[in-house]
Amino acid sequence: MYEKQDFSGILGTQGFSNELLSDHFTLYEGYVKNVNGLLEKLSTTGANTPEGAELRRRFGWEWNGMRLHELYFGNITKTTSDLPEGLLKERLIAEYGSFETWEQDFRATGAMRGIGWVVLSEDKQSGGLLNTWINEHDGGHLAGATPLLVMDVFEHAYIRDYGIKRADYIDAFMKSIDWETVETRLS
Repeated sequence: MYEKQDFSGILGTQGFSNELLSDHFTLYEGYVKNVNGLLEKLSTTGANTPEGAELRRRFGWEWNGMRLHELYFGNITKTTSDLPEGLLKERLIAEYGSFETWEQDFRATGAMRGIGWVVLSEDKQSGGLLNTWINEHDGGHLAGATPLLVMDVFEHAYIRDYGIKRADYIDAFMKSIDWETVETRLS
């Protein structure tokens, strides 16, 4: 059984109301509950049955919803800081030409129409750093790539505080990135 993680330490983060974060934590807890429920059902249902097949298809949605939220909340901090000098900054500059160019690309990806996730991922094979869009939870993941920075751009992540002003939410998110945590996710 998977236990929900406690992210209450990010309550009080500038740019995110406690109500928004608390609602978001509740949504995340639902994914944890559903992962556990599906694992229990899958232990007694064969994959070669129609019910088992549908449970397995649903599992990826719930699992990724759980893990993406954990990565998202995990890379938020109440302490605002710029990306410090170090390996991550060096690699972003090498890949994108400058940190500012990477940030513009990450923000632009987040501003695209639609719902989903924006993820800075590291390709384990090439070492490349890629800004990607994940549509829903279970479509758009890069096989073999590790998520380093995750931004939720489903409406539930911002609409309570920002209405339809996604760009204002992205500004708040960029100011709350825990760069130390992001850097520890590098290989």
